[in-house]
Amino acid sequence: MLRRLTPDQPESFAFTNANMAWAQEQIKKYPEGRQASAIIPLLWRAQEQEGWLSKPAIEGIADMLGMAYIRALEVATFYFMFQLKPVGSVAHIQICGTLSCMLCGSEDLIAVCQEEINEKPYLPSADGKLSWEEVECLGACTNAPMAQVGKDYYEDLTADTLRGLLKDFAAGNVPKPGPQNGRFAAEPKGGLTSLKDKTGEAHNGSVALAVSIGDSVKRIDGSEVPLWVAPVPVGQQAAVVEKPTPKAKAKPAPAVAYSDDDKPELLSAPNGEADDLKMIKGIGPKLENELNGAGVYHFSQIASWTEKEVAWADENLVSFKGRISRDNWVSQAKELAT
Repeated sequence: MLRRLTPDQPESFAFTNANMAWAQEQIKKYPEGRQASAIIPLLWRAQEQEGWLSKPAIEGIADMLGMAYIRALEVATFYFMFQLKPVGSVAHIQICGTLSCMLCGSEDLIAVCQEEINEKPYLPSADGKLSWEEVECLGACTNAPMAQVGKDYYEDLTADTLRGLLKDFAAGNVPKPGPQNGRFAAEPKGGLTSLKDKTGEAHNGSVALAVSIGDSVKRIDGSEVPLWVAPVPVGQQAAVVEKPTPKAKAKPAPAVAYSDDDKPELLSAPNGEADDLKMIKGIGPKLENELNGAGVYHFSQIASWTEKEVAWADENLVSFKGRISRDNWVSQAKELAT
């Protein structure tokens, strides 16, 4: 399936302050020079914040990670979980259409979405509140047919129950997720034959948590309290546990020994028009700016680097260590220079 960005794009994108702090913590999880590994969680956070993934969001995240825009775009267009055009402002309904759900009536659910939301998938309803799509197996086959809405599963659906859910969502309510036919979880429709003790709970664990939070379709702005952080009772101060100061790690020696004499040729200004260094795989706008600021403007400069000059440049010119050798800038530059 061909996936393209929608022609109607916002002028800009910015993470909320809290989401930006979250994104920076994700980037820290990866070794120096491997920050691009954070591309999927950051793209997903942008979608959780806005509801869909815009071109400014993709390019802004690429800049954060020092990636060429095309590399970030390749990720965003490859994974179907990323919505490349605006979805319903309230909820996006994902109907499972794989074997178990199809045999149990998912086609009827799709017909309801076509009738109540929009004849075509991905397009919002007339009021802009809802949208829908058919997706592959969501792994709740015992409770087929089912749909995912936001963070929650709605299972054991019929055309009538789905119709009711859509009305609730459009009205701004958050219907109870989980089985919609009276089942507690995924027990046989005839009733439990073992493990009959439900510990007196009204809902199974995942549904109980979803009901208590009530935010299945809420946009993520980063201010949410993580589920694993227990609230501090009023009047009580949480105990502060001080972590031991980690021992400073010795800086690893470079793979190739070099000295200050191995500094490559750097220019105070380009000779004529500067080359587009972003044509080298691994160099995005951020790295190009770093290189230009240090005095590297031309393919011919990089093409002439020796092994020791590469080691010097890796340590002193760029913020993403290891990328020069990993992406073989010198060989690429030689081709581009000719």
